[in-house]
Amino acid sequence: MAVSLRFALLLFAAFVSFQLISASNDATILYESFDESFDGRWIVSQKDEYQGVWQRSKSEGHEDHGLLVSEKARKYAIVKELDQPLSLKDDTVVLQYEVRLQNGLECGGAYLKYLRPQDAGWKAKEFDNESPYSIMFGPDKCGATNKVHFILKHKNPKSGEYVEHHLKSPPSVPSDKLTHVYTAILKPDNELRILIDGEEKKKANFLSSDDFEPPLIPDKTIPDPDDKKPEDWDEREKIPDPDAVKPDDWDEDAPMEIEDEEAVKPEGWLDDEPEEIDDPEATKPEDWDDEEDGEWEAPKIDNPKCEAAPGCGEWKRPMKRNPAYKGKWSAPLIDNPKYKGIWKPQQIPNPNYFELDRPDFEPIAAVGIEIWTMQDGILFDNILIAKDEKVATTYQLTTWKPKYDVEKEKQKAEEAAAGGSDGLSGFQKKLFDILYKVADIPFLDAYKDKIHDVLEKAEKQPNLTIGFLLSVAVVILTMIYKILFSGKKEAKVELNNTVAAAAAAAAAAESSSNKQENSDEKEEETEKEETAAPARRRRRDN
Repeated sequence: MAVSLRFALLLFAAFVSFQLISASNDATILYESFDESFDGRWIVSQKDEYQGVWQRSKSEGHEDHGLLVSEKARKYAIVKELDQPLSLKDDTVVLQYEVRLQNGLECGGAYLKYLRPQDAGWKAKEFDNESPYSIMFGPDKCGATNKVHFILKHKNPKSGEYVEHHLKSPPSVPSDKLTHVYTAILKPDNELRILIDGEEKKKANFLSSDDFEPPLIPDKTIPDPDDKKPEDWDEREKIPDPDAVKPDDWDEDAPMEIEDEEAVKPEGWLDDEPEEIDDPEATKPEDWDDEEDGEWEAPKIDNPKCEAAPGCGEWKRPMKRNPAYKGKWSAPLIDNPKYKGIWKPQQIPNPNYFELDRPDFEPIAAVGIEIWTMQDGILFDNILIAKDEKVATTYQLTTWKPKYDVEKEKQKAEEAAAGGSDGLSGFQKKLFDILYKVADIPFLDAYKDKIHDVLEKAEKQPNLTIGFLLSVAVVILTMIYKILFSGKKEAKVELNNTVAAAAAAAAAAESSSNKQENSDEKEEETEKEETAAPARRRRRDN
């Protein structure tokens, strides 16, 4: 049985290799595995701002090599020129590469730039942020940004200006430390497909205004830049009633709170007991010098007699809301008889408007990585440009999938070993993955950033995550049901409010946790100071 299985695996590997070789003959434009040194083939930018050191390094747990971002808080730039520029106008073009965020990704990019032909005299060692590109593609995460970018720079034939067109609602960056393969497929029929690990995450049309911001085809009309709002234009929908008069009995000076005259001092209140007393167990340190440090005083502790009593010290009546309080008087609002609505400039024909049947793609002349990142351990590998989707699929099976499977099994083993330790459980991780996928549903685009914000805050609160995430999941799924099968407008408003409330709750939980941690730290520091160094405090006072 074992022999048969081994033979079957060898046969499958041979078949895949044959497919790769046969498909790669003419379809592969560039393939970089970093199995050999990149010196001489890839050119590191010599601009002063790029201090990050690139290294050829093994992927953790593998014998496979990649291109490593080796230091934190650095700018990196490296480029490889193609033998000849690749046209994107007539054929299918596949852009693919692998990235492993071995230490995670808190703030930084891991994307590639596909450069168009540069100006005469440009040298690869001068590659920087200003080097013009045709396409930028790949992960980027920092703060509210969490997306797999796809940006197309397209030249407006009327103005001659190059405009960045960003893919709307791109997929999120996987939140783990495994190797992932990113694929962008550009089709001759204007279709764009974004895949992560071979699974389609986004489909778009280059000419659709719903898919790119700003749209490749500009609006036919634009606001007249020379149109000015008339001086007498009144945009106030409501105004204070000019005929309103403050009532004679309106007291603006009445306080908001007054003493509760009906309150009675609780029985057992200890008037003569202070809330704090000297710590009877405290002793004057041996190194205390009365002449230098002053008279020693014991640190204070809560009076234990007050714990069993309703209170200690001088009793005072509590405050209550003043029924006579009205605050500052202001006239009620009425409809403005001069209201004209919100002013907008008139529309005029757009001088830069144009039509096209297919984007006028600039050729790809080089591939570069130009990033600023606070994260180290980013490993790039198996960079591919091809004209056949089968080539990309084959590389996924032969270079990415084996590594990913090993890493996934190792991750599962580590999670199982961690068991009940701090951090996210396997169930929590699965729930996070599901909710991140929910956020990628197209009709939730308007709420995507807010949902991501909620999830990222929840990830920092593992002890609160299970109940919190289950609540968020139930609410979001309920709203999806309402949007699909009932009043869409009302359901969307409710969803917006729900997500906002969930975000506020997550922020509050995070703030509470931070305050508790800070409080615990301060209490620990205070305890140490009171026990070990009361003399130092007295010296500072003097």
